[in-house]
Amino acid sequence: MLFLSVSSVSLLLALIPSGSDALNQAECEVCVSFLGRFYQSLKDKNVEFNSAAIERELLKMCKDAKGKENRLCYYMGATTDAATKIINEVSKPLSYHVPVEKVCEKLKKKDSQICELKYDKLVDLNTVDLKKLKVKDLKKILEEWGEVCKGCAEKSDFIRKISELMPKYTPTAAKMHTEL
Repeated sequence: MLFLSVSSVSLLLALIPSGSDALNQAECEVCVSFLGRFYQSLKDKNVEFNSAAIERELLKMCKDAKGKENRLCYYMGATTDAATKIINEVSKPLSYHVPVEKVCEKLKKKDSQICELKYDKLVDLNTVDLKKLKVKDLKKILEEWGEVCKGCAEKSDFIRKISELMPKYTPTAAKMHTEL
C-alpha cells in the first residue's frame, strides 16, 4: 500500500511541468502581449478561425506594427523583408484556439530571439522633467507618437517639439507641464 502511494506521488510530480518548461510571462512579454491583442481582435472582428484567414489578418496587423512588435513580426516572417516564414506556427494553433502563451512557447523553440524581445520602459510624461532626459529618449517619445522633429539639432529643439505636441498626445501631461 505504501509503495502504491509513493509511486502515485512520483508519477504526479513527473506530470507537473518543471519551471524550466513553463513559459515565464515576463520572458516572452512582446509575443504574449502582441498575440493576445491579435487573438482578441480576431474574435472582435468575427474572423473565421482557419489558418488562411488568420494569416491574412496577421499580415495586416504586422503591417502597422512598430518597434518591438515589428521585430516580432519579422521573426515570425510576417513582414515583407523577413528571411524566414513561420507564420503557420502561429495561425494553425490559433485556429484551434490554443492559448497565446503556448503559441509563444512553441515559437521560442523555433527561434529563441522571439522571447528575448522586451518592451522599452515607458516615460511618464506627467512627472518627468524633459530637460533631464537624454536626446535618445526624447527622440523615442516623438517616434512613439509617429512624429519627426525636422531641423532639430539640439536637445532644446526636441524639448520644444515635444512641448508643442504634448497637448495633442497627452493632454494631462501638457497641463501638468504648463503648471510647472
